[in-house]
Amino acid sequence: SCPLLSLPGTDVGVTGGGANRENAAALTHVTAQPLLWTPEPWNLLVTQTPAKEKAKEGETVVLNCHLNSLQRPSLTDLMVKWYKEDEKGQMYLLEKNVTVLPNNSRVFMSGDLSQGDVSLIILNVTMSDHGIYFCEVTLPDGKVVTGDGTKLRIRRALGLFGIEESIGTIIGVVAAGIGGVVVLIIVLTPQLRKCILCMRQESRQ
Repeated sequence: SCPLLSLPGTDVGVTGGGANRENAAALTHVTAQPLLWTPEPWNLLVTQTPAKEKAKEGETVVLNCHLNSLQRPSLTDLMVKWYKEDEKGQMYLLEKNVTVLPNNSRVFMSGDLSQGDVSLIILNVTMSDHGIYFCEVTLPDGKVVTGDGTKLRIRRALGLFGIEESIGTIIGVVAAGIGGVVVLIIVLTPQLRKCILCMRQESRQ
């Protein structure tokens, strides 16, 4: 005879050759059930877009970062960090969802964590803000997932001096172009005179 199988709150008995289809189905169901109780590991995707971003001094920049998970867990339990890498090394800007830079209110998380938006906003960017920015998320089980990074380039704002410099450059290019044409005409003038003289002589003959 088969051994007696029992679970808390469940009495399923199988004896001798009396196993019918219902008992077989019950056994199959009971055997498969523990697999459904096994917690699945986190599978989080951290997406940063775009890969490259440009801004001008004084502008506001938003570096996008979005979280996607098949399990749809409570995203508010996640810990978000942002850090920047440049020629000086690595510097953390935001840890545990808040700014860590001293005396700096220009950098903070602008997205809604519950919706999976952990974007970073930088107000009044300066030339020193250039670098590669990484979005890093720590899951409740301790696993760390990092985005591919966004490279930020800063252009200098054209002040009055910059505009004057640009106009000066344009005038210089135009003058150089005109100068080249004048030189070309001066060089060609003797040859043109010779040709004209040749043509006159030929016409007299």
